[in-house]
Amino acid sequence: MSAITVLIADDIAATREDIKRLLYFEEDITIIGEAGDGDEAVIMSDSLKPDVILMDVNMPRVDGIKASEMITVKNPESSIIIISIQGEQEYLRKAMAAGARDYLVKPFSSSELAETIRKVSDYSRKRRLRLVEGGGPTPAAPSREPGKIITLFSSKGGVGKTTTACNLAISIVQRARKKVALVDMDLQGGDVSVFLNISAKGGVSDVVQESDYSDPSLLETYLCPHMSGIRVLPAPGSPEQAELVAASHAEGILKALKDSYDYIIVDTAAAINEITLVCLEMSDQILVLLNQELPSLRHARVNMEILEKLGLTFKSRLILNRYRNDGLKLKDLEKNINSSINATLPDDGETVSMSINKGQPFVMTRPSAEITSQLGNLASSLTPEQTRAAKGPDGAEETPRKSLIGKIFSF
Repeated sequence: MSAITVLIADDIAATREDIKRLLYFEEDITIIGEAGDGDEAVIMSDSLKPDVILMDVNMPRVDGIKASEMITVKNPESSIIIISIQGEQEYLRKAMAAGARDYLVKPFSSSELAETIRKVSDYSRKRRLRLVEGGGPTPAAPSREPGKIITLFSSKGGVGKTTTACNLAISIVQRARKKVALVDMDLQGGDVSVFLNISAKGGVSDVVQESDYSDPSLLETYLCPHMSGIRVLPAPGSPEQAELVAASHAEGILKALKDSYDYIIVDTAAAINEITLVCLEMSDQILVLLNQELPSLRHARVNMEILEKLGLTFKSRLILNRYRNDGLKLKDLEKNINSSINATLPDDGETVSMSINKGQPFVMTRPSAEITSQLGNLASSLTPEQTRAAKGPDGAEETPRKSLIGKIFSF
């Protein structure tokens, strides 16, 4: 395979020299040009057609954002990596919207720089191959029933959403033999990749940098395989990357996954934000997790009130996690939260802790455990052979989404 060609665009000569020094020993990467401002970068990209452009944000004449936008239109085959200093997240978001594929924050190491160049170049190569072989985005099979979205939700952290999401996804594969995707929409602090021992850098934030990120065949290239048979879309690798993901991105990703997967399990943040609200509204089933502790009960009561205001209680189930017989009784818990509890998962701290620390889901390593059995029962109840699309309480299709935040505070 030929070397990856790179154009450096930075108005500081010393920075350009530093970049060349960092890449000096990378045999598969070749510097073919240098630009001192955005205007030069646009001209040189048109003539040199580099595979990758390292673009500084702040440059004279034409800045990096405008230059990225112009290059994306004139020479879309060149992938742009923004290089910037800390504290410029707004610039980074604008640059991604202008067509940049990734970014690096100064200072960066030689390995970090080379890895990012290779990753961006590889993504672009795969996309070009897909377009050549398939003639464009791949349409969904017309006869396929859309997949079902199951979202785990709680505004209280530490109730076991991620553990349940990971094991539930695998249990569905084991019992229903369906195609399952697990999506980590806890953008700021998601740990799905850690719980499953999956090595992933960007996940959701990588996907949304693609102009056709909602194309199912492209999205498939970003999903990480797990030995259980599920495929995983991890959370972003840093808070800066999380800032690049908007609610509209989450909606597009979930719609695309419905075209390719039977079940999509979504883990969400312990917060009420636009991303979480989009996931809730698009769900066919919402699992509201709680435990027997008083703070968790208070959050569960508030969460159910929010879902009622949004008109989503008809597809919501309360799941009592870490249930202990010596704790508050079920009837007392239900009275406290003014809602019925639909399922319980037993308290098995030793099994769960070992599972998390080893990155090995307990439904795989402890198949005979009571918690595995109960989670399997939950999986079976969520995956009947004939599952109709979620409809409103009267059986009618849901109406187009209004402002969900507005709904919460309008009562």
